[in-house]
Order: sequence, then C-alpha cells, then structure tokens
Amino acid sequence: MPRLDQIPPELRIDTELARRILVTMVREEVTKVGFSRVVFGLSGGIDSALVAAIAAEALGRENVKAVLMPYKASSPESLADAHLVADTFGLERAVVDITPQVDAYFEKPETPVSKDERIQKLRRGNKMARERMTILYDLSMLESALVLGTSNKTELLLGYGTLFGDMASAVNPIGDLYKSQVWQLATALEVPERVVEKPPTADLWTGQSDESEIGYSYAEIDRTFYYLVDQRWSPERVIAKGCGRELVEYVSRLLRQSQYKRRLPVVAKLGRRTIDRDFRYPRDWGY
Repeated sequence: MPRLDQIPPELRIDTELARRILVTMVREEVTKVGFSRVVFGLSGGIDSALVAAIAAEALGRENVKAVLMPYKASSPESLADAHLVADTFGLERAVVDITPQVDAYFEKPETPVSKDERIQKLRRGNKMARERMTILYDLSMLESALVLGTSNKTELLLGYGTLFGDMASAVNPIGDLYKSQVWQLATALEVPERVVEKPPTADLWTGQSDESEIGYSYAEIDRTFYYLVDQRWSPERVIAKGCGRELVEYVSRLLRQSQYKRRLPVVAKLGRRTIDRDFRYPRDWGY
C-alpha cells in the first residue's frame, strides 16, 4: 500500500463525504426494494473489510451477515483477518469451506484438463469465485437478504474479477472507488490496520498477489485510469502527463477487452422494445 501522503492529489477523496454517500446509498438501495438485511463475502482483504464497515453503519450490524469461504489452499492469515474484521464491526458470520465442491469437479475423470498450468490455475480460481457466489445467493434466499458486492473500480475496469463470481451482486457500494481510494476510506473508517497494510491478493493460490500478477502497482494503474476514464483523455495525452506508454497501452487494452464483463448480456434485437436497448427502467421500477 502506498503511504496516504504519497497518493497523487487527483486520487485523494473527502473521506467523510464519501462515507456519508456510501452509507446512505446502501441503506436506500436495500430498503427501497423491500429488504432490510444483506450478506457478503468476507475474505480478509481490504475491499470486503470496507464493505463490512459501510454495511454495518448503513443497516445496523445485526442486519449484516459476513460469509467466510476458504479453500484448502487459502492463507490461514486471510481467514484470521476476516474474523478480525467481523469482530471489529460486530458482525454475524458463517464459515463455509468450499474445498469439497471445487475439488469434486476437478477430480472427476470426465472434467477436461489443460496442459497449460496457468490455464488450470485460472480455471480453478474462477470455479472458486463462482462457488462462493452461489453460496452467497443461496444464503441470501435463506436470510431474505441482498448480496453486497466487494469489487472496486480498478478491478472492474481491468476486468480483474470473475464474471458471475466475485463481480456479481445486487448492490456494490465500492465500485466507484479506485483501490487508492479504498485505502483512504478504509483507514478513515478504522478498518484494522493489518488488513489495510497487507499486500492485496485474491488468495486464489499460494503466494498469489494482485500487483505481482498484474505487473504494475495500483497507484500507477489508478492514476492512468483516472485520466483515461474520469477525464476522458486520449492515450497520447495521458502518456504526455507522465504515465508510461507501456502502462497506458496495457490498461487501455484490458479496458476494451473486459467491457463484456461490465454490461448485461447482449440481446439480439428483433422486437419493438428490447431489454437493455430501448426497454430500460430503474432497478426499483414498480415499487
């Protein structure tokens, strides 16, 4: 994590204003569609920890259920940190080991196997993410609760997430916060320091970390996205601002390639009014 005083000025936020907006957003989006409770996956990382803090303030800790879903290769420290966050914000929790269902699929003789070890790792990581989301949606039915998302803006723009896995949710309070801004708000909301300070990881396999896998720091990526997306600058102008050409071209490519993950499935238009084209209503239409 970069020191907060090292975060570029364009990425700094008014944390008190952001807190009020996000707490109000969660409260209104959950209650106006007839719910009072939420469930979410608590990984031990900073993103889900920040969501825990926001949800507890928005709905009351008694209406928030944190679900810890370790795999056999998950870091014990991550599980301990998840418990620490739940303790800090007084949240009810459930622990569901996803090892049996993930391994059962990959150990079936008829399950195809790739010769590419990286592809095999990614397949297992995607399977784990989707198993976790099926558990959350099952518990959401049991609890009459909505599922909160925990993907930040940097991840969503990179496509650094699993479609219908960790990218799925009913309400996402942190999807418009870059990772650099998540660190700022998490610090302000008193997320445990050891969670804020540790290197970000999806904890999909031993030794995995976000920045080593991506190849750039979040601070570099966030600043580049700020100018490409928020300011709508051309890549050449962003490069002239001081962002490296290779970085700008890299994130621009990922931004384009992952667009399909950020929208509803494309529907072929045949009729007069087609879903997500000219049949569009707010999510709470009819209530």
